[in-house]
Amino acid sequence: MTTSRRPRTATRYLSAPTLVRLVQTLGVEACLRGIAEHIREDFCRWPDFDKSARVANHSRDGVIELMPIADDTLYSFKYVNGHPKNTRVGLPTVMAFGVLADVDTGTPLLLSELTLTTALRTAAMSAVAAQALACPGSRVMALIGNGAQAEFQALAFAHLLGIRELRLFDTDPAATDKLVANLRDSGLTLTRCASTAEAVRGADIVTTVTADKTNATILTPEMLAPGMHINAVGGDCPGKTELHADVLRAARVFVEYEPQTRIEGDIQQLPADFPVTELWQVLTGQTPGRRDDAEVTVFDSVGFALEDYAALRFVHAAAERLGLGEALDLIPDLDDPKNLFGLLRPRAASLRRAA
Repeated sequence: MTTSRRPRTATRYLSAPTLVRLVQTLGVEACLRGIAEHIREDFCRWPDFDKSARVANHSRDGVIELMPIADDTLYSFKYVNGHPKNTRVGLPTVMAFGVLADVDTGTPLLLSELTLTTALRTAAMSAVAAQALACPGSRVMALIGNGAQAEFQALAFAHLLGIRELRLFDTDPAATDKLVANLRDSGLTLTRCASTAEAVRGADIVTTVTADKTNATILTPEMLAPGMHINAVGGDCPGKTELHADVLRAARVFVEYEPQTRIEGDIQQLPADFPVTELWQVLTGQTPGRRDDAEVTVFDSVGFALEDYAALRFVHAAAERLGLGEALDLIPDLDDPKNLFGLLRPRAASLRRAA
């Protein structure tokens, strides 16, 4: 009897060097725009997805998380850590990889680095939110925290919103030096500031992207100005915040996935009934975003699995189009899918002969 089986699909593997090549080939702007478009498309299909908060294992100095999501066609997950002290031993604060799989069979289609991709998708998500929430014509952004994510945020806001001036502050001057060097040819006006208060003065948008795993108050109520949009990125796990609670009370607050943000976002400081709006409702037109030019808005961004799903879709399609990546034998190729042990028989026979 002949066993019919589905043709084998090799898993495409994108290593970190291959992802760098992909981004260099397409250009950072094209990648930010492409990922942003995929994020918008997928957020507008919000009800199609089986959603859950990420699974997190916390330790004294960091967290390791799994972030799964699926619709009826594709499943994805991301493995990601957050260890702010890693830079002291020469490691990135964030390291990640992810999988995109076929829902019908469970076949893994893609295994990809997601450290660089996460930086791109986080910045693209910030820009998608700001397009809906910031005042039209915003041109000046304060960037508080000038570490590994900062350049991506800066370029996303420059390319997707038209930001022209960055006001920079970090408690580590070397981080600002690095940022200025990397953005020297970007066409952006870069202004170093001596404090958060100085940086936010005159800013249309304030992006906070600090790494310290503490309940911090990077932004306080007296720093707010009418019409300001706050892109709060750094407060992304329990016990880690960036905004004074009164900043949130003074604003309309928007989130990605409320059950997750209640635990991890800046709104963890506030009662469970503090009103927030999930961004997908704004992107689909079900709820208004910014209502007037004087309103203060906050995007309490913690990162959600749907953003990684969108980013994986983008890099998978781009890699196929560019012919990048390699075929990875991640799954055994079986002549008879019911005979897994058969893979071991040649090895077992050779051992008997040796004895």
